[in-house]
Amino acid sequence: MKTILLTGGAGFIGSNLVHLLLQHTQHQVIVLDKLTYAGNPASLADVSANSRYAFVKADIVDATAVRAIFTQYRPDIVLHLAAESHVDRSIDGPGAFIQTNLVGTFTLLEAARAHWQNLPPDRRAAFRFVHVSTDEVFGSLASDAPPFSETTPYDPRSPYSASKAGSDHLARAWFHTYGLPVVVTNCSNNYGPYQFPEKLIPLVILNALERKPLPIYGRGDNVRDWLYVEDHARALALIAERGRPGETYTIGGGCERTNLEIVQAICGLLDTLRPDADPYRDLIAFVADRPGHDKRYAMDASHLQRELSWTPEETFATGLRKTVIWYLENVHWWSPIRVSGYHGERLGKG
Repeated sequence: MKTILLTGGAGFIGSNLVHLLLQHTQHQVIVLDKLTYAGNPASLADVSANSRYAFVKADIVDATAVRAIFTQYRPDIVLHLAAESHVDRSIDGPGAFIQTNLVGTFTLLEAARAHWQNLPPDRRAAFRFVHVSTDEVFGSLASDAPPFSETTPYDPRSPYSASKAGSDHLARAWFHTYGLPVVVTNCSNNYGPYQFPEKLIPLVILNALERKPLPIYGRGDNVRDWLYVEDHARALALIAERGRPGETYTIGGGCERTNLEIVQAICGLLDTLRPDADPYRDLIAFVADRPGHDKRYAMDASHLQRELSWTPEETFATGLRKTVIWYLENVHWWSPIRVSGYHGERLGKG
C-alpha cells in the first residue's frame, strides 16, 4: 500500500481518479484541493467515510501549507492535477492562471523535492511526481497534420495553455536539474461524470434539458480528440505506478469530432433518452468565435500503448451515452450549480 497525494482531487478528472484508486487499489489517497468554483465536495461525498481517504483544503501556492501536508502524510506518489483550466476564463483574467499553474506547480515541486531527498533509499527509488497537463500546450493542428506526440514542439496560444506549458517546463527542469522523478502527461479533451458545466458536453446536456440556446463558436468546425474520463484515470494510475522518470506520455482517445458533431450527437441521445415535443437540435445557435481559438487537437497515444499496454475501454458512442445518462440521473449533483446562477457561456471549448 502506498500513499498518494492528489492535488485538485475535487475537480472533474481528480474526483474520477480518486474513485478509481479507492475502488481498484489498496492505496491511501490524500486529496489537496483549494475548492475553487470547479472543485466540488459533492463529487467526493460517497468516499468521505473511506478509511483510506483524507481531504485537506489548501492552496498549492501556499508553501507552508504544502510543506505541512508532505510532513504529515509522507506520500510515495504525487499526482498533480490542480490547475486553472478554462480558456475563456484565462482570457478574461490571466493572473489566476499564472499563480495556480506556474507558482503553484513551483511550490509543489519544491516541497516534493525536499520530501523526496529525505526518504530512505528504497522509497526514494519508487517515488513519482506525475505532472498532468493538456494537449493545448502544442497549439493548433492543421486538418491534415499528424496528431500531437511526445516530441511535438510547444506552441501555446492562450493564457491558459501558456501557463500550462510553463508548468510542464518547470516539472521537466526539476527532473533534469535535481533528479526529482517527474513524469509528464499531456491529455486530450476529457468528458464524463462530475465535469463542471462550463465545458462543452455537460453544458450542452444541461442547457438542452432546460431548453436554453446551445450557442456554438464560429461554425462549430473546431476539432477535438475526446477521451472518456475513466480511461484517462486508468492511464494516470498506471503511469504513477510504472511510468519512467523523465518520460512524457501523450494520452488520447483517438476520437476526433467537430464541436458541431458533439452537440448534434448529444441532442440525438436526448431525443431518445428524454424526448421532448421539439427536437433538441433546434436549440443550436452559432455565435462569433473567441480570440485565438485553436482549430484542431489530436493526440497520438501509441507510446503509452506500447510501453504500458494502455488502451481506452470506451468508444465515443458508449462513453457519451454513459455521460448523458449520468447527468440525467444525478440532478442532485449539478442542480445546485445551476441554482447558484452559473449557466455557462458558449459551447466552443471542451
